[in-house]
Amino acid sequence: MELRPLRLEPGDDLRRALEAACAESGTAAFVVSGIGSLTRARLRLAAANGETELSGPLEILTLAGSLSADGAHLHMSVADAQGRVCGGHVGYGNQVRTTAEVLVAVLPDWQLTREVDAATGYKELVIRPTSST
Repeated sequence: MELRPLRLEPGDDLRRALEAACAESGTAAFVVSGIGSLTRARLRLAAANGETELSGPLEILTLAGSLSADGAHLHMSVADAQGRVCGGHVGYGNQVRTTAEVLVAVLPDWQLTREVDAATGYKELVIRPTSST
């Protein structure tokens, strides 16, 4: 495992930037931690069909998930200026306000993919060792 710190810039789309970082390296990874600020957040709340958009400024309190060639599965909690907290599945359109500082654990000996799981009906994580493992 290799740990890689990343800093995302103002205006970056949080999810797209993390997916791009994984695609560039061509490896599987997990987001270990993330903090920063957003001008807006787009989260899918538990069991909801659509996403909820929150207007900022917002502070990222937690960020975690998996990154693969098939995309990202990320969860995040954010707080607004009154300290109200909301969390859920990270969609596209989470715009970085000043910074997002993310620690990514790269797993060069593993391949992560997403495949439809008959039990859940959703694309779920499938973990396989690479040929060198």
